Amino acid sequence: MLPDFSLTQWLLSVLAGLGIGISKSGLPGISLMHVVIFAQLFPGLASTGVVLPMLIAGDLGAVWLFRRHAQWAHVVRTLPPAIVGVAAGWAIMRWAQHTGLPGARFNPVIGGIVLVLALLQILRNWKPGLFAAVPHTRGFAWTMGFTAGVTTMLANAAGPVMALYLLAVALPKADFVGTSAWFFLLINLIKVPFSAQLGLITTPTLTFNLMLVPVIFAGLFLGREIVTRIPQRGFDSLVLAFAVVAAFKLLGAF
Repeated sequence: MLPDFSLTQWLLSVLAGLGIGISKSGLPGISLMHVVIFAQLFPGLASTGVVLPMLIAGDLGAVWLFRRHAQWAHVVRTLPPAIVGVAAGWAIMRWAQHTGLPGARFNPVIGGIVLVLALLQILRNWKPGLFAAVPHTRGFAWTMGFTAGVTTMLANAAGPVMALYLLAVALPKADFVGTSAWFFLLINLIKVPFSAQLGLITTPTLTFNLMLVPVIFAGLFLGREIVTRIPQRGFDSLVLAFAVVAAFKLLGAF
């Protein structure tokens, strides 16, 4: 059974699906759009389960498009702590379900974390020698991986977190997209049993997901065309700007 949406709601769903594809092919800050839209269409924690299969479809497409570009060392460094973060996020969601706490209550915390990370990256851009060795330490990788795991489980909002990590380690844009694609494909697949256990993935939500898969793939190709035309410096600046905007939105600034 499909959601009983109005024409406007279906158009918003299509726009959000397009945004998933674009975000997966190199512009992670665009993920703010689908997070906000689906949170309005499916209130509470439900939107995280509705969106997850669509994110996996986007991840599969991104892995295929950028299959020759991936820095596996960064996937290996961040994936284990991300898995721990997913488990922690799942425990928080179970507690929220039992206490009736709205899922949106977590957004300001996530927004604050993303904003601090973005400001630190801006500071590093201003003074390149500052904290020069930090992004390449195991502690930094584990901190960012764990944060990504928690935020992706709570709100599917880890895109800006991983984007800031990959910016900090100075990956070229093709490697940035390929590495991000593999990381999120693996972590989103790991999230499936956790979301299913919480009752957030159902037959009706999967039917809804299937309807939007073509739109997601269209967004993937559109995003790839955009990314190939952006210079590296412009790409880095755009990713950072999107992260800041996402942070302020999660903080409730607009």
